[in-house]
Amino acid sequence: VQLQASGGGLVQAGGSLRLSCAVSGRTFSRYSVGWFRQVPGSEREFVAAISGSGGSTYYRDSVKGRFVISRDNAKNVVYLQMNSLKPEDTALYYCAARSNGLSITITSRYGYWGQGTLVTVSS
Repeated sequence: VQLQASGGGLVQAGGSLRLSCAVSGRTFSRYSVGWFRQVPGSEREFVAAISGSGGSTYYRDSVKGRFVISRDNAKNVVYLQMNSLKPEDTALYYCAARSNGLSITITSRYGYWGQGTLVTVSS
């Protein structure tokens, strides 16, 4: 399984961005996909995740109501729509995949990672 994240950029506070994560391989629906972010000097943290069917989604508290994760299993793509962005959302964003199962919000449970895409929110 290979993942390719894209869509990062520079945006003003209050603006929006949509990140995309293209996933190669068959049986895409067997994988849950998560978005994580990391700033220098800090640990990588969970942002949002979606189950293989798309029926279950999870968010960290600080992004609830602002970010929406979705997936298109026909295109093997997962999206992260980020609205009302804040300077504290600035980070390198990664997408990752794992087989469907429990503990979908736990970073260490993900075995496949893409490269990061940088999101910078100016005040």
